[in-house]
Amino acid sequence: MLTHTFRHLPGIGPANEGRLWRHGILSWADWPTTRRLPIALSGASRLQVEDMLRRSEEALAAGDVGFFAALLKPSDCWRLFFDFRGQAAYLDIETSGLDEHAEVTVITLYDGFTARRYVGGDNLDANLDTFATDVMGYTLLISYGGRRFDIPFLERALGLRLPRAQIDLCPVLHSLGYRGGLKKTEQALGIDRGPLRGVDGLTAVYLWRRYRESGDRRFLETLSAYNFADTVNLERLLCIACEMKLAATPFADEFILPPPPAPENPYQVYRQCLP
Repeated sequence: MLTHTFRHLPGIGPANEGRLWRHGILSWADWPTTRRLPIALSGASRLQVEDMLRRSEEALAAGDVGFFAALLKPSDCWRLFFDFRGQAAYLDIETSGLDEHAEVTVITLYDGFTARRYVGGDNLDANLDTFATDVMGYTLLISYGGRRFDIPFLERALGLRLPRAQIDLCPVLHSLGYRGGLKKTEQALGIDRGPLRGVDGLTAVYLWRRYRESGDRRFLETLSAYNFADTVNLERLLCIACEMKLAATPFADEFILPPPPAPENPYQVYRQCLP
């Protein structure tokens, strides 16, 4: 999808990109170097665009996802998925609260095949280097609201510098008319959480507190099930969002995204542990 993308170029927004597509300029290779453009660009701007196109080709060939992530608006970063899916991981965290003393409690990192869990005071603290190594093995992170919460919280709490290239599904789905948090958006798009229906972030804080107070691992198990669902559902949401976005382009038939299989939750939900 990136070779069909012009929105990262200076002076080209949604309207101009659509005009280019309608006039047969469907990819970077179609850019006319001599004939007149169907959009208004000054001579200097055209030279800038053509220079950026050359740099874009080089960046894509080098697998430099950060180059494009820095230039695309957050609501357009879904386009990174098609070229960099193999370098991407879905990420979601739980915390003990939102104040400055809050800590990371559970993290799930999922690459579409393998899900890894990290628990505060357990394998997260004792093996922080393991989490850092795991997460830095990916060049693209996918989250819901991660730009404003998960990523800065992790960097502050753990002293890490995480990959800058991100697909935050919050602005992507907001641009499609879906407002609100992750659970509300899932419900609107037909994703059912089964036994985790109604469990939210406040419940996650409660489960962690009860686990630390009692040592009863059923609370941790239930919290882990919730965090796992938060993370793996991001893949389904992203595929749905990409299909919706593609429907407004000339390339809807070129990029087919079959619904990803829903992995079985390896953690048990103990209803008696829920408030």
